[in-house]
Parts: sequence; C-alpha cells; structure tokens
Amino acid sequence: MSIPQRDFLIRGAWVLTMGAAGAIRDGAVRIADGRIQEVGPYAELSKGSPDIEVVGDGTGIVMPGLINAHTHLSEALVTGMGSEFTLFEWGHNIVTPVGENIDAEMAEEGVVLKAAEMLRSGVTYVNDMFVHSNPGSRASLGVVQGLVRAGLKGSVSLGAENALDGVTAMEPMSIEEIMDEQSELAESAEANGLDFRYGIGTLLGQTDELLQTGVAACQEFGWGVHTHLAEVREEVVHASLRWGVRTIDHAEAIGLLDFPVVAGHGIWVRERDVATLATHGVTVAHNPVANMILGSGVCPVQRLRSSGIPVGIGTDGAASNDSQNMLEAVKVAALLQKVTAHDPSIISAEEVLAMATIEGARGLGIDDDSGSLEGGKEADVVLLQGTEEIAAIHDPYQQVVYASSPQSVSDVWVAGRHVVVDRDVVTIDRERQMARSRELAAELAHRSGLCQNGYSSLCTMH
Repeated sequence: MSIPQRDFLIRGAWVLTMGAAGAIRDGAVRIADGRIQEVGPYAELSKGSPDIEVVGDGTGIVMPGLINAHTHLSEALVTGMGSEFTLFEWGHNIVTPVGENIDAEMAEEGVVLKAAEMLRSGVTYVNDMFVHSNPGSRASLGVVQGLVRAGLKGSVSLGAENALDGVTAMEPMSIEEIMDEQSELAESAEANGLDFRYGIGTLLGQTDELLQTGVAACQEFGWGVHTHLAEVREEVVHASLRWGVRTIDHAEAIGLLDFPVVAGHGIWVRERDVATLATHGVTVAHNPVANMILGSGVCPVQRLRSSGIPVGIGTDGAASNDSQNMLEAVKVAALLQKVTAHDPSIISAEEVLAMATIEGARGLGIDDDSGSLEGGKEADVVLLQGTEEIAAIHDPYQQVVYASSPQSVSDVWVAGRHVVVDRDVVTIDRERQMARSRELAAELAHRSGLCQNGYSSLCTMH
C-alpha cells in the first residue's frame, strides 16, 4: 500500500481521539508519512504553517477508523436470503451450499464489493473469517487480494469445518488440505501486510482430530485464533451431548484459550463462563444486527466488559446481517442493550464508540497502531461532515452513534492513504465492481442451488 509523504491537517468541529486527550473542540489531526504526528486544537496545529493543506471545513467530526471485529466475507455475494431461519437452519440451507461452490475469484470480487461498503461506513480494519469447503479452490486466498485492491487493513482467517454434525453440513476437506490452506493464507497475509488468525468456524463443526491439530499449529507458529463461542442455545446443547461440557469449557480443556482468542458472539454465557473468558484474556466480538436477524439472543455486553473482557463490535457476515454498514451495527449495539435492560443509561454513546474503536483494537492486539487518534499511530482517520445529519452537533459522541450514517462519511484515510474522497471510494471502479459482482452472484446462486431451492431470484440472470 503506497503511503503519501505530504504533511496535512484534518479539521473538525470536534476531534474524538478515543484516547487520553478525549474530545477536542475545533480540533485537528496532523498527518505525515502515513502516521499521526500531532492531535490538538486547530489554532495550535495550524500556527506557523499557513500554507499547510487542510481537509475539512471545521463543521464536522474527526474520529478514528472503525474496527469491524467480526465478519464473514465468504457471504459477500449471497446477501438478502434466509432471514426467517435460525442459525443452524441458515447454516445448512445457505452457508453449506455456498461454501462448497465458492472459488477464489468470487471471494476476491465479493471482498472488494463489501470492502467498499465498509469503507463508506468508516471502517479501516476488518477481522474476517472466510468459511468454505471447496477442495482445491484455495478460495480464502482471494480475501487477501480483495482487501489489498480496496485498500482496507485487516486480519484474515479460514473458518474450516470438517464435521458433518456441526452448524453447517459441508462435505469436509481433508485435515491435510485444511492445514495447507491455513499456512498458505498466513503466508499470503504476511506478504501483503495483513494479519492472520487461525480460524475455527465452530468447535462443533470440527472433528476432535482437527481441533487438536489446530491447537498444535497455534502452539508451533504462535498464531492467534478467530472462532465463535456461545452463539446460540443449540450450540450449548449439542456441545454438552458431544463432550459432556459446554463449548467454552471444552475450548479451555483442549488448550484453545491459551492463545489470543477473538470469539464471535458470547451470548449464552454463565457466570463461570465469563470468569473463564476473563481469565484467559479472550476478546468477544458483539454482532447485534446478525444476532437479532437470526433470533440468537442478546450478548451481555456490560457484564463482559465489567469483568475486564474487551468487547468489540462486528457487522457479522454479509449474509447474516445482511449489511456491512458498521455505523448501523454501532447504533444497534447501543439500542439493543438499552431495550433489553429496560434502562437507557446502561451504556453511553462514548462507551459504544470506544467498543468500535480503541476497545476493539485492543482486543485484536492492534492498539499500538490503530483505534485512537494519538501521535505515532497509523493515520486511520474518518471525517464526517457536510450532511443534514452532522449539521448541528450538540454532543459529538451521540451524533456519531445515533445520528450518522454512511452518507455523512465524507473522507477516510487508511494508514494515511486517502481511500474515500468526498464520499467516493477511489481505490476501485465501483460501477465495474457492482456489475462484475452481479454476474458472479448469479453464477454462485445457480451453482449452489439457491435459485433452484427458491432462495434467490437471480436464476433468470444466469
């Protein structure tokens, strides 16, 4: 990723640093060489540099790039179907046939499409788990190329499954092929400046042999883990029947929690589960929109956070949400906690925005470079301005969480690279990308039987 060398300021009526400096009124961020040099009042940063370039008219909000803590870009081309299914039904009817038929080109083009959607909602880093079981396709490697093309930072993982009685019913790839692809994905990520985590689609979706092989690989290579834990009630029941203990207990027993773990959902947890997660330093990625669509339950966000567990916010998959609009996920995260507790004070706008920035970054182990606007960090910056939503700012945190949408995201910088300019994603040809994605979505729907089974109307396009 090329980084511009110029020195410039990003100015807003408010700068929300999400760091020690808090909120700065009429503030600015000075950037050079792809990194944040200074953050402070605009008058101070511009003093002595009358000719410095300034982006922002001083009416909007400057904030760190949002961290999408959990998604599945393997679903990029199959949005908008199966919304009446439970997780297990949805996994069997939608995810399984798609995972058996998706290829690397579909992966890459779908990732570029959804990366643009994320960038336009202020995301600068995404933690993805690509789920497939198409032997020989190496489909997950398409994610790396897609993120690089779009200019989005992130962590990649292969959410492999090989047990037919798991959440999905995919015909399994061999353990050898799964581990080979994991290694290739790790190498490709490193070569392209991305992060890698060892992916476990679900514990139930893997044989005991694959689980043990994965733990050994994480120990050998020092890999972190990206998985799901305690997402739905059925998971707890099936785990108890299979192993005699619930999923979190089994993860601990096999040594999986000894590594840096990011776990999606964390809904069906008991007090002892919370203690276990806290003891092992597990990060939970809260996915409120997908949890509501699938009727999975409500994550006890404040209970987890009060125990010292970092909680990030994720959109979840492009087909289980069915959107990659991170600002929507942030707003719903706040609303869901309030309505569930019958208490509007249970969580503040500032806390929710912290979850989507610095807390998510800390949980993913990237807070040295991302998650807040502080000197020395990479310049992952979002400017919101120029719409009716941002016209009058009484409280900047509430304005972001409750009032903003992607239409107010004017500009986005990823490591100092200006990737969204005046609301346009300039790293890709959006019209071409949408056209190609339509073609591939129709092909995938036909190949997977989604059209034939009545889930997709794209048959006539193929």
